[in-house]
Amino acid sequence: MKKMSITEFANTLGVIPDTVRRWERSGKISPDRTHGGHRRYTEKDVQQALGITEEKRTMRKVIYCRVSSHERLEDLNRQAEAMELFALGRGLITETITEVGCGVNMARPKLMRLVHDIIAGEVDMVIVAHKDRIGRFGYELLESIAEAHGCELITVNSERHSPHHEVIEDLVTVVDSFAHRLEGLREHKKFRHFFSDEKIVLD
Repeated sequence: MKKMSITEFANTLGVIPDTVRRWERSGKISPDRTHGGHRRYTEKDVQQALGITEEKRTMRKVIYCRVSSHERLEDLNRQAEAMELFALGRGLITETITEVGCGVNMARPKLMRLVHDIIAGEVDMVIVAHKDRIGRFGYELLESIAEAHGCELITVNSERHSPHHEVIEDLVTVVDSFAHRLEGLREHKKFRHFFSDEKIVLD
């Protein structure tokens, strides 16, 4: 029985060797090994992998769009239309998720649901207009999570070109959040100081 190297095996399936290694790490495929530790694949492995690639074709491809406020819903619609045209031009069947939320808040409900679906292996592609649609921070973290679970994260425009005032809105949100926390700490300190100085007499 002819055995193939990882490069030959990947070429047979039309994928890259890293994809094959990812299948192995996830337990979807288990090749034989030579005495030197090199992977060797058989026709049986090819059939098993073809089942994986067929399953992968049925997985979800998601467009994720975000703006910072409801005043920017028109921008959100334009963003979604542009990404859908991008996907259509590449023959991709996608679904679109739109969300309104501050770019510095990574705990947005729809984004969290998308992350859970990626980890569950239900999504194999996410398309965003540019990195800060995911968030002002944290893009690299999501990229790492996606890669670890066989999901491709596509940034159509790698340059950051969000409206200047939207960036300011996010900054104001951060400052406002910290201001409220500081005010809460002051009130807590006053509360503790009052009871430490007050003599309470019980009848």
